Amino acid sequence: MDTEAVHRIWDELSDFEVPNSTQAAAHLMAALCEACGAWNATWAGAIRLEDTTGADPLQGWRVAAVQALHPVPPHPDAQHFKDILEVWERREIDPSFLLPMRNVGTFRTYSFRRELPEDWFSSDFYRRHYEAVGTHDAVFVAFPMNADCESHFGFYARRRFTDDEIAHLAYALRGIKWFHRTLLMANGLLMASAPLTPGERRVLQLLLTKASEKEIARQSGIATSTAHQHVTRIFRKFGVRSRAELMSLWLNSGG
Repeated sequence: MDTEAVHRIWDELSDFEVPNSTQAAAHLMAALCEACGAWNATWAGAIRLEDTTGADPLQGWRVAAVQALHPVPPHPDAQHFKDILEVWERREIDPSFLLPMRNVGTFRTYSFRRELPEDWFSSDFYRRHYEAVGTHDAVFVAFPMNADCESHFGFYARRRFTDDEIAHLAYALRGIKWFHRTLLMANGLLMASAPLTPGERRVLQLLLTKASEKEIARQSGIATSTAHQHVTRIFRKFGVRSRAELMSLWLNSGG
């Protein structure tokens, strides 16, 4: 993966329409997996909530959205990775959970084989969630959007990642701040007052097209009244009063 190949990937990303951020993320992850020999990849949007106790080792961070390139059998979707995040939410601290806390708030990479002790790879957690599905190593690239919101891409391989591969992944993901912002906004994690529900995310993708509320309802398989309720909540969460104002947020954030 040379510089020119990375630039081609960036050009391909820019060709996706605004509502197609999920497909664009899948395209990006697939291209980078092929380039570095990874068998799977994920994107996660993380937000920091106030830690009122001051005793949270994860500093209030929560993973509010996740997208997997490939589902991990027997799960038909991203549930395999959500199972790991449920352990995170319960604050049952595994050493791997502390890796993203290092230098939080800065652009950074972190990986299992480079940074975790050898005995971790004999732990029940590693064997159940990683070794059992064929993951030998994982590397992550974190892009902070602000003090309370970050975008993380993860890549999973059946062998150890090389330092050069990690450096190439970092380069490929460092130069597209606009795309990290797009993914976070698509999930209501940047400008919205609260994360969007799965139903609201589906409606948002159509709302950013010319589809009417009636057409949005038809394509989403919901009642028109339900579609209108989703639209109303989306406007309220983004602090706008119309579709034009909502679109303006995206256009002004896309550069």
